[in-house]
Amino acid sequence: MPAYYKDNSRFLIAVDCIILGFQAKELFLLLTRRPVEPLKNEWSLMGGFMEEQESLHQAAEKILYRYTALGNIYMEQVGAYGELHRDSGGRVISVAYYALVQMELFDTSLAKQFDARWIHINDVPSLVFDHNQMVRDALKLLRYKVSTEPVIFNFFGNRFTLPALQDLYEAIFQMPMDKRNFRKKLTTMDLLDRLEKKDKDNSKRGAYYYVFNRNKYAAFVAKGKRFSL
Repeated sequence: MPAYYKDNSRFLIAVDCIILGFQAKELFLLLTRRPVEPLKNEWSLMGGFMEEQESLHQAAEKILYRYTALGNIYMEQVGAYGELHRDSGGRVISVAYYALVQMELFDTSLAKQFDARWIHINDVPSLVFDHNQMVRDALKLLRYKVSTEPVIFNFFGNRFTLPALQDLYEAIFQMPMDKRNFRKKLTTMDLLDRLEKKDKDNSKRGAYYYVFNRNKYAAFVAKGKRFSL
């Protein structure tokens, strides 16, 4: 291939992942101790460099799988970070992604291998470089997305209860919601199908399981309607 850009500057491209998990009505962020200099052993997001023969999305998938051993994780690009001196190790442009992970599926042996820990979203320590800004930006984007798109259902497996759904929503926004209004919005959109099975582990009466119906959502959007929670 001709070297059209041989006279232009070259620098590294990194991908950093804001991996979020939900458990026991709380939102958590997966962090690790940085394994290399500069700032070795300081708290850091999960990250790595993009290789020459992979796309940004593929690089993000690689990093997510390396640290979680989970595939088909919902993720979305947050933004690019390119301040001149953002990385004290050299000129590095970083592209951040946030990902939603089911914590109960997380391989705890990987946490030990990478010295990774789930930290409550309100207890995030000072991170290396501009990683704290990435986390703030990711949360801002996530809050917008769960209000306007059915992103929130990606935190769950094939089913969920309405109490669990509201707990997650409140954890993301760090504020309580009126139960009646929350369920009224869901009922009005008619995008969920109720299953006959109940979750009886978290309450004596039990709460019905629901599934998000993607076909209903496609028809919902086709009619010009907008998701709103």
